[in-house]
Amino acid sequence: MILSIETATSNCSVALHSIEGELLQVEERDESNIHASQLFVFIKNILAKTPITSLKAIAISKGPGSYTGLRIGVSAAKGLCYGRDLPLIAINTLQGIAHAASNLISEDALLIPMIDARRMEVYNAIFDHNLNMVNATCATIVDETSFEKFISKPCYFLGDGMPKCKEVLSIHKNAVFLDDVKASAKAIGALAVSKYKSGEFEDIAYFEPYYLKEFVTQSTFHTK
Repeated sequence: MILSIETATSNCSVALHSIEGELLQVEERDESNIHASQLFVFIKNILAKTPITSLKAIAISKGPGSYTGLRIGVSAAKGLCYGRDLPLIAINTLQGIAHAASNLISEDALLIPMIDARRMEVYNAIFDHNLNMVNATCATIVDETSFEKFISKPCYFLGDGMPKCKEVLSIHKNAVFLDDVKASAKAIGALAVSKYKSGEFEDIAYFEPYYLKEFVTQSTFHTK
């Protein structure tokens, strides 16, 4: 079995899949700032019903996304891998979001998953209906000209960064907006199956979350 962890966004999610891709268990809760308190509860609940000796790998949503959420998720995944001598599988968070909707679009359409960054900025990538990456992961400040290169065909926008961009992008006649599609360990586990079978594992000692942008701390100084 493969245990999958998703903490890149506000959705704290853990899932268990068979190595054939069947979803066996899932626990998730979409609420900000709960990863530190709930992630290990979800893992414990799932493993309580599963012999830990049955685990073959740990899969993690590697980012981009929340700095804090990614650190918590990756730390948990590494701990499980070290403790049980299990391989680590990493999945791009945006590909996971796209996977959740890949069966909803036509062959000529594109999926543009978005993760909320700051203000009108989103982390995004573009995938075709087979989840092949058409445009690499990047950070985009969204305006009316965004995605003009691709909007000649149906473009499906989704993810937690989509709602704030919806009004701006609605000017494009080929823009379609999918509500309630979020990052989930269910998709991470499904995508991890093929990587497990092909032996695409990470170097646990050196693996780091894919932050995309460097973390910058800001200090506020008050003068009298």
